[in-house]
Amino acid sequence: MHLSLQLFPLWAVISSVIAYFNPSLFTGFKSSIVPLLMFIMLTMGLTLKPADFKRVVENKKAVGLGLVLQFTIMPVTAFLLSQLFALDTQMLIGMVLVGAVAGGTASNVLCYLAKGDVALSVTMTAISTLVGVIMTPLLTNLLIGQNIDIPVLSMLSSLAKIVLLPLLLGVTLNYVFANVIEKINSKLPIIAMLAIILIISIIVALNQPKLQSLSLLIVAAVVVHNLIGLTLGYWAPKKLGFNEQVCRTVAFEVGMQNSGLAVALAIKFFTPTAAIAGTLFSIWHNISGSILAGYWQRKRVD
Repeated sequence: MHLSLQLFPLWAVISSVIAYFNPSLFTGFKSSIVPLLMFIMLTMGLTLKPADFKRVVENKKAVGLGLVLQFTIMPVTAFLLSQLFALDTQMLIGMVLVGAVAGGTASNVLCYLAKGDVALSVTMTAISTLVGVIMTPLLTNLLIGQNIDIPVLSMLSSLAKIVLLPLLLGVTLNYVFANVIEKINSKLPIIAMLAIILIISIIVALNQPKLQSLSLLIVAAVVVHNLIGLTLGYWAPKKLGFNEQVCRTVAFEVGMQNSGLAVALAIKFFTPTAAIAGTLFSIWHNISGSILAGYWQRKRVD
C-alpha cells in the first residue's frame, strides 16, 4: 500500500493542529463537507464491483456479526456513556449520532496495515453504509427521540443523497467503464484519504472556539466509546470462533465510525455544538486505530 496511506493518521493529526491554530484557512469551506462526503462515497463505489457483494453471501456470518455489533454496541454505548458522564443535550445528540452511523472508510486502510481481510473490510463498510441510511435515523430516534425532536424522514432523505446515490453511482461507473476505472483504482484510496483529512480540518476549524474550552468529560466519553467498539469488535468474533484475520477486520469495522457523516448530520439538523463529539472522534479514532494497526502489523496472523 502507498506510504501516504500508512501515514494517514499522522496527516490527520497534523492537519487538525494546523486547523486549530489557523481556523480561517478552513472555515470558508464549511459548505464543502457534504460534497466531500459524497465524493468519498463515490470513490468507495468506484472500488467495488457487483461481484464484490457476493462476499456478503460467502461471508454472511462475519458480515452479519459486524452489522449487529455496529448497530448495537456503538449506538447503545454512546447513549449509556452520555448518561454516565452526564453530558448536556447537544453533546448527547453528537455522541448518539456518532454511534448510530455506519463504519468509516478509514477502517479499510487500517485493516490493510493490521493484516486483516481488506476485501471483507470494504464489503462490510459498504453494507453497513447502505444499512445505515435507514438505521442511523431510526436508532437516533429510538435512543433520544423521546427528549429531542428527531427529523427522521429528513435525515433519511439526506442520507440517501449523501451516501446511497454516490455509492451506487460509483458501482455503476465501475461496472460500465471497468477498463478506465481500473487505471485509476490504485489512486482512489489516496484521493479519499485527502478528502477525509480536509473534512477533519474543516470540522476542527469550525469548532475551534468550543474546542478551546472543551470539557474533559466529552473527551473521555469519545475515547472510551471508541475503545469499547474496538475491544468488543475483536473479542465477540474471537469468542465465536472466527479466525484472527476476521477478528481484526471486525474490530476496525465496529470501532471506526463515519464520524464525518455524524458531523454533517449534526450541523444540518441540530447545532454546531452537537458536532463536537464527531470532531473529536474523527481525530481520536485515527490515532487509536493506527496504534492498534501498528501493534497488529508486528504480530503474526495465526
